Amino acid sequence: MSEPILIAQELHKSYGDNQAVDGVSLQVARGEVFGLLGPNGAGKTTTISMLTGLFPPDSGSITVDGLDLAKQTTAAKAKMGLVPQDLALYPTLSARQNLTFWGRIYGLKGKQLSSRVGAVLKMVELTDKADKKIDTYSGGMKRRINIGAGLLHKPEVLFLDEPTVGVDPQSRNAIFDYVEELNRGGMTVIYTTHYMEEAERLCHRVAIIDLGKVIALDTPTALIRSLGGGILLVGLAEGQAEGVAQEVAQLAAVKAATPTDGQLKVEAHRVQEALTGVLDATNRLDARVTSLEILEPNLESVFLHLTGKKLRQ
Repeated sequence: MSEPILIAQELHKSYGDNQAVDGVSLQVARGEVFGLLGPNGAGKTTTISMLTGLFPPDSGSITVDGLDLAKQTTAAKAKMGLVPQDLALYPTLSARQNLTFWGRIYGLKGKQLSSRVGAVLKMVELTDKADKKIDTYSGGMKRRINIGAGLLHKPEVLFLDEPTVGVDPQSRNAIFDYVEELNRGGMTVIYTTHYMEEAERLCHRVAIIDLGKVIALDTPTALIRSLGGGILLVGLAEGQAEGVAQEVAQLAAVKAATPTDGQLKVEAHRVQEALTGVLDATNRLDARVTSLEILEPNLESVFLHLTGKKLRQ
C-alpha cells in the first residue's frame, strides 16, 4: 500500500448517552478507492462528517496529506471534496449557475472559474444542458452535477456519499466510469454505498462499521475469501437448533455451526457438501427444517455474517 493521505486515529463521538463512534481508526492510501460500509445507525455518517471537518470528534485525530484537520482546518479542507447524499443544488438555477456558485465558495474566480465549470460540465457530459434549470433534470443528471460541484477545486481526496441512490442504470454506470476515471488520474476516493456490487467493483479496500466500530477492513477479495465456501441459514423448529449444531459442527465441510434465534448458521468450507451433511443430520435427528437460505461467497454475505443484518435493512 502506498503512503496514507488520510489518517484517522481513535475517533470518538457521543450524542448524550449515545456513543455514535467508538474508537474508529483507519488509513486511506494515496490514490486508493476506499469503501466505507455500514447499516443505518452504525456510525458511518458521523464518521464521514468528522473526516470532512463538518464537526470535530470528541477525541482522536485526523490528518489529511500531513495536515492536522483540527489545527490546520482551512488548508486540510481545501484538499477535500464532499459530494453529499442529499443534493447540494439550487433547483431554480441552471447547472452552470450552480457550478459557478460552488466554484466561488471554493475561492475560484475569473477565467479559472469559467474554465473549471466548463471542464466539469464536459466531464459529467452535460455541456449541452448546462443552461437548463436543475428542476428540469432527471434524477441521474442531478446526481452527475452534484458530483461535478465537488470536483471544481480539484480535490486530492473526494468523498462520495451514496452517489447512485435513485438514479437510472445508465447514469449509475456513468458515475462508475467517473469514479474510475478520477482514480486513474490519481484522485483518492472515499466511497459509501448500500450496494455491495458497487463496492466490489470500485473499491480497493473496504471498512465495515457497526455499532460505532470498524469490525473488518481489507480488500473485498480477502474479506470474501475469509467467508470460506459460503453460509447456510437453516430455520429449525423450536428447541432443535442446538442439537443439530453439535452434529453439523463435526462435518469436514463445515467451519462452524452456530445456533441463534431459532436458526442454525453454518459457515462452510464447501457449501454444497455442507448442505448435504446438514440435511442428513436433520433427518437422523428427526429435526424439522422450516427454512433454508444459501448465501454464496460475496461481500453482501460477509456483511451479513459480521453484522447479523443486511446493509439495506
